[in-house]
Amino acid sequence: MRPKISVIGSGRVGTSVALHVGLKSLGDVMLVDIVQGLPQGEALDLNHMAAILGLDVEFGGTNDYRDIEGSEVVVVTAGFIRKADMTRMDLLNKNSGIIRDVSLKIREHAPRSKVIIVTNPLDVMTYVALKFTGFERQRVMGFSGLLDVGRYKTLIAKELNVSWNSIEAPILGEHGDSMVLLPKRTLVGGRRLTELLSREKVDEVVRETRGMGAKVIAQKGWSASHAPGAGVAVMVDSIIRDRNLVIPLSYFLQGEYGFSGVCTVVPAVLGWDGVKRVIEVELDPDERAELMRSVEKVRQAQEEVDRLLVESRA
Repeated sequence: MRPKISVIGSGRVGTSVALHVGLKSLGDVMLVDIVQGLPQGEALDLNHMAAILGLDVEFGGTNDYRDIEGSEVVVVTAGFIRKADMTRMDLLNKNSGIIRDVSLKIREHAPRSKVIIVTNPLDVMTYVALKFTGFERQRVMGFSGLLDVGRYKTLIAKELNVSWNSIEAPILGEHGDSMVLLPKRTLVGGRRLTELLSREKVDEVVRETRGMGAKVIAQKGWSASHAPGAGVAVMVDSIIRDRNLVIPLSYFLQGEYGFSGVCTVVPAVLGWDGVKRVIEVELDPDERAELMRSVEKVRQAQEEVDRLLVESRA
């Protein structure tokens, strides 16, 4: 019997996730959306693709959360999308209630699943999902690190004329403007990025990476979908096939890096049971200070979302 992966939200990102999960033959995929006909139509199209490519997977579409029962992994992409003039934090008020309601449905119908949050603001929505599913922390995580690292590697590869496969790039902190990219820990063929590029060029690459999400939106007219779909599929692959890949993901910390009670991006070992452990990168004082500022930004947003959700239930 093939594993079941459910994707909540059948917009561009959700459909991209379903596509890439199917291309990897990771299991059968159930698309869920509140829009009547949308997930069903996407599933039809994807099944036709599977037949053409000879993939032994089946796609389904539904408007009923009961159909996620038995899912090993639930990917959540539902919510309002970010517009060009919005930060990820601008979405907090809009999306926190959606993720709360979706999380309660997951808890009811897929209580043994692992949950990957894609909805922005990513770290805070991961916190909301953890809170309202009530799952153990290792089963709830946020996707973003692979996307930001992919953007970072693309810029480095262009500057140095190397394959991005030759670049090792850790990332920490908020998925947003305060992400911590660690150029001194970024290796290209074993050498530090700071040895290969000037200080000014490194700063430019970091700045462009942080602004890449807004750039994609400004040029396409909507947010990224191809790269998130591929990245989420890598995470699902590591879970379903118990690969134990080290993946940067948003995770609720309980002492790691000296922080507790906050979701933020850290490198972690990901396998069948979810997050198995966090990999702690050694940081110098400047890097630690940068991480503290980034984490504090997320913590303040978590406090704000706690207040919003309390008020909405009053």
